[in-house]
Amino acid sequence: MIKRVIQLFFILIGGTLGFVYIPKIMFLLNLGNGVPGWISSPFVGMVIGAVIMAFLSFWFVDSLVNVMKSFEDRIIKAPVTDVLFGTLGLGLGLMIAFLIQLPLQRLPFTGVSTVLGIFIYILLGYFFFQIGFRKRDELISLFRLSSRSKDRKKEVQISQATDYIPYKIFDTSVIIDGRIADICQTRFLEGTMVIPHFVLEELQHIADSSDVLKRNRGRRGLDILNKIQKDHSIHVDLYEGDYDDITEVDSKLVRLAKEIGGIVVTNDFNLNKVCEFQKVPVLNINDLANAVKPVVLPGEELRVQVIKDGKEQNQGVGYLDDGTMIVVEEGHRYIGKTIDVVITSVLQTSAGRMIFAKPKLLEKAL
Repeated sequence: MIKRVIQLFFILIGGTLGFVYIPKIMFLLNLGNGVPGWISSPFVGMVIGAVIMAFLSFWFVDSLVNVMKSFEDRIIKAPVTDVLFGTLGLGLGLMIAFLIQLPLQRLPFTGVSTVLGIFIYILLGYFFFQIGFRKRDELISLFRLSSRSKDRKKEVQISQATDYIPYKIFDTSVIIDGRIADICQTRFLEGTMVIPHFVLEELQHIADSSDVLKRNRGRRGLDILNKIQKDHSIHVDLYEGDYDDITEVDSKLVRLAKEIGGIVVTNDFNLNKVCEFQKVPVLNINDLANAVKPVVLPGEELRVQVIKDGKEQNQGVGYLDDGTMIVVEEGHRYIGKTIDVVITSVLQTSAGRMIFAKPKLLEKAL
């Protein structure tokens, strides 16, 4: 059916062109001399043009039908959002091209303005179609976040509250760490927890790693996400947008935080410093853990098991129950033993806390 319609369309085009131009061509070539006048009639030209185009259409109509069917299949298989945003982008591009083309009609060279106008239509139509098609996820997420932001602002106005709760954007390290789930359940973090899609992809790559340790860490992160999502008291939103011009996940997090006015939640020391340098609000889980840990002072005694060598000579390393590292001077000889130590100094940073100590027996000997 579509094949017959296309052939009919080209026959009509051929007849129209023949009606207008074939008599003029015959006149220019002096083909009308010595022949009846009806041969140079526009209607005869229309028939000639239609017949010529009908024969020519047999050569390319099948290829044209195949192209149209393949294009139709791609449109049908494409998601509705892709088609919708691509069409909206195309429409916007054609509108802008129309506004640009209006002044071009006043140019003295009609042919140049016509060709230039067609070029502008094609260029801007294609350009804005690609924008709408490729940036659909970011536009959807932006509309979703903005609509939720408006809803929350209305709720705030109704409740006569004046504080705006920014979005909390999780990075990969804080999800794998696992403590964020317990922190969310205790309601210390308010508002919406945003999980970017590129962070989820990074977690999936880690979970599919051939390295056993990385694979376990990735799977732990995915389990933590499922735990957070199943808790109905926690508002979780998946940001589906991405930044094709950026390869580093940390840089994407910083840009996303700037665009939506969010706060990056992490326990990555380097990302913490990058956010501070770019004036992006950041919450470091290690800072929170250090703030709530029991304070230990130099001179206090602890009981610790020395489990391995330290970086320096004759050092031993042990850990408290909460994971705090204790570096024991002259503790190499006590590896595998549980001893009493005396704290000499405490170092606290955003990367964690480290305690330096000496064996109590050595302290007594001195």
